[in-house]
Amino acid sequence: MSRSAAVRAGRLLGGALLPGAAVLAWSLVEARSPVLRRVDVPVLGPGQAPLRVLHLSDLHLTPRSTRERDWVQGLAALEPDLTVVTGDMLAGGDAIPTVVEALGDLLERPGAFVLGSNDYHAPTPRNPLRYFGGPSKVDRPVVFLPTGDLVDALTGAGWLDLTNTRGRLDVAGRPVRLVGVDDPHIRRDRMPAPEPRGRHDAEEGALRLGVAHAPYRRVLDAMTDDGSDLVLAGHTHGGQVCVPGYGALVTNCDLPTAYAKGLFAWSGTASDGGPADGFAGPRSSWVHVSAGLGTSPYTPVRLACRPEATLLTLVPRR
Repeated sequence: MSRSAAVRAGRLLGGALLPGAAVLAWSLVEARSPVLRRVDVPVLGPGQAPLRVLHLSDLHLTPRSTRERDWVQGLAALEPDLTVVTGDMLAGGDAIPTVVEALGDLLERPGAFVLGSNDYHAPTPRNPLRYFGGPSKVDRPVVFLPTGDLVDALTGAGWLDLTNTRGRLDVAGRPVRLVGVDDPHIRRDRMPAPEPRGRHDAEEGALRLGVAHAPYRRVLDAMTDDGSDLVLAGHTHGGQVCVPGYGALVTNCDLPTAYAKGLFAWSGTASDGGPADGFAGPRSSWVHVSAGLGTSPYTPVRLACRPEATLLTLVPRR
């Protein structure tokens, strides 16, 4: 190659690398720039006072996550009526104190949680392009985390563990009935048996919440058919690396990419089991998928998808 040709090739290569480096640099900044979103959800009965639910997901904390810890701590100033965490709180076995510190004063208010795969297994280095080949799998061998210690810390503070079970909380002077499953992404989900007929006749108007880590269609269908007014989930990271103006390329589950994050209506198996533009009948629910607050420590980037927490204000149906 002549010297002039080598110079031209070098310029072309540099012209290609510079935008890529800029995008990478911005994605590292964006991953450390969380935002609080506010969303109204029309699920309450006529005349009921609004209820505020703080939805957190995918914190992926390590002891070094001091910036993220402090940001989550600050959310206690919102004074939510209820906090729900939809899994993947840990990014290592030494992160439990950091999770407890992050939740801080929120632990003194009503709360509930489910677990995600990263609360059971330590993250491992992997080729990020594998996500484009379908939902990720747990690599073997795995390093198991002290999951029981995490559960004990949260339940010891009075929070409700919804691992494949049902529960009830008094929130702002009204009953809330909850159902949760373990992480569907690693097939630990077992939908609890239906409640006995008439067991809660006195609470017929109670708010019903479904909680899961990964929003697989089978789980959204089951919780919708079970009567959940609102289902909360995370796991998708909102796509994590999105195309501006287009959105997510993957969800890391079987949910369509159009529903990688945010609020949408879902019709259960009473219809076609797919997303709906509105309520199609008695077996429909709202679903909120959080884009989450963290990332794997091995892929600490986000593009066109800022980390988020969401304050859901539940209001009467229109």
